[in-house]
Amino acid sequence: MTMNSILRCLTSLLMLGCAQSAFASSVQPALGTRAIPILTRDGLQFRDLNRDGQVNAYEDWRLSPNTRVTDLIARMTPREKAGTMMHGNLPGIGPGGAIGFSTEGYALPDVGEQIGAQAITSFITRIAVSPPIMAAQNNEVQALAELGRLGIPVTISTDPRNHFQYVAGVSVTANGFSQWPEPLGFAALRDPERVRRFADIVRREYRATGIHQALSPQADLATEPRWSRGTGTFGSSPDLAQQLVKAYISGFQGNDRRLLQDGVMAVVKHWVGYGATPGGWDGHNHYGRFAKADDASFSLHVKPFIGAFEAQVSAVMPTYSIVEGVRIDGKPLEPVGAGFNKSLLTGLLRETYGYKGIILSDWAILEDCPPDTCQDPKQADPPVIGMPWGVDDLTRQQRIVKGVDAGIDQFGGAHDTDMLAGAVEKGMIDMARIDASVARILLPKFEIGLFENPYVDVGQAARVAPPEILAEGVKAQAESQVLLKAEDGLDPLEVSQSVYLVGVDPARARAYGLVVVDKPEQADAAIVRLSAPSETLHPFHFFGSRQHEGRLDFRDGDAEYEQLKALQGKTRIIASIFLDRPAILTNVVGLTDVLLGNFGISDDALLDVITGRATAQGRMPFELPSSMAAVEQQDPARPDDSVAPLFAFGAGL
Repeated sequence: MTMNSILRCLTSLLMLGCAQSAFASSVQPALGTRAIPILTRDGLQFRDLNRDGQVNAYEDWRLSPNTRVTDLIARMTPREKAGTMMHGNLPGIGPGGAIGFSTEGYALPDVGEQIGAQAITSFITRIAVSPPIMAAQNNEVQALAELGRLGIPVTISTDPRNHFQYVAGVSVTANGFSQWPEPLGFAALRDPERVRRFADIVRREYRATGIHQALSPQADLATEPRWSRGTGTFGSSPDLAQQLVKAYISGFQGNDRRLLQDGVMAVVKHWVGYGATPGGWDGHNHYGRFAKADDASFSLHVKPFIGAFEAQVSAVMPTYSIVEGVRIDGKPLEPVGAGFNKSLLTGLLRETYGYKGIILSDWAILEDCPPDTCQDPKQADPPVIGMPWGVDDLTRQQRIVKGVDAGIDQFGGAHDTDMLAGAVEKGMIDMARIDASVARILLPKFEIGLFENPYVDVGQAARVAPPEILAEGVKAQAESQVLLKAEDGLDPLEVSQSVYLVGVDPARARAYGLVVVDKPEQADAAIVRLSAPSETLHPFHFFGSRQHEGRLDFRDGDAEYEQLKALQGKTRIIASIFLDRPAILTNVVGLTDVLLGNFGISDDALLDVITGRATAQGRMPFELPSSMAAVEQQDPARPDDSVAPLFAFGAGL
């Protein structure tokens, strides 16, 4: 190719296929294989994925991803296409393994069944294992994928696993990966470059362990103080969230224009209005299936997603919620969950915002929610998990058809290959519509090089999160804290000073040179860790029982509040509260000499600030209300609108 043709190629809007043809046609990539033959042609090597002895277009890395996608789709059966539109759960070993939870690894025979019998080539991993074990296990999954007729590699996704709050089906323990503050902590830091740096580090950790897709970030707005999912957001400000969402996706995907070969596909969620949930009830639960907004407040919830579109995000995940009170093109929304709502997906997302990537449904929207086990689950054993909000009366196949018609490309947590293929065979869905979804799903597999080498180096995975990266995570935790109160300044503790500890590991305090004592009267200071209050209001619901719901104020009888009161008059009190929800601190502030808000920190991060090794630099990413009455009177769809908040958005000393 001449220099002039290269320049013409670049100036043609940097189309991906052209760019790859220009720069990759003679560069031999590293190939990875267990059983797939390697072909040599003109001194170059190719994986013979379908074992026919030919270098077919989809096997030819010299061609553009779009060309390869077109060729592969032409070779696929309707059933293989249907399997591509399923995003399954990698089954695990042990209790909870059916939906992927395990501390050991994958149930590989079951994985092979889903790949072979169901033709599924996208899965979520939920195993909580060290990086080397994760890498080895994911390699085994790719070896099973090699046995498929066309040798299509597997895309492996994950919920966030680099923070502190762990809720089944929402996030995973860090377990050897680097650990950082929750997204709220990054919102407190107000630094897009810090977010991009975090995402770039985690991108490398994921790719080193065989993970290709991040089911994050949350572009939802934390507008309802009682909502349990606010901790995964970038706070209540639409403008700030838009900036940080864009930075997050840019770091994961490799740059702010497209997915690079060493990038991780980002999945922005949850389109749209998820945080506008009355009472704070979460959309995972039948009792929280509604979100309510008007046209003006709804536009605020859309704004953070614009940052995702600017960064060319790979996929969008719709919310579970039925969004009420909103009109699109002058018409009220159909009262169905967003995964079935054509106005939200095809109309607003595709047509209005021009989004061209994958639309991946949230998990279990095809499952039933029987009234006696899901809506009132006291008798459910095991618990029923299904979120078919607004389409409860449809059959499973009808839900699939409605979801595809609405705009879904891939169904999360599903393995209904035969049912989808059957719908096509019956003429319920046009094959051209299926091909469009399959093309969107396959394209990033080619872009990130999975067809050449889906395997990772287990030895390299053992070097994930070295000490300097772990230290960088702790530094971000420390600096993301918000200093809400400091009588006479923070006055850092010094080596050999004595401390009384509540919720802090004594060994970590001693490592900082502090002397741990058994009685507060003997201490120079008490260090107290607190959690935002919550109630167990739905003990029989799978998600409701695991989420923080209900009141936000400290009351007499609360264990942590009683501990704090018992320290009065005995020593200086330094308290740090985990603000996964906007706690009401009206009757707490006066009980402390120093009060810090945190968004996921280790004991080291707390002690770094208390001893002066680091400075709390955060500003509140949402307001802290002054009373439950004020919370109950605010509009769940509007940010920071409670009466007389105790600490306003942006507060911090």
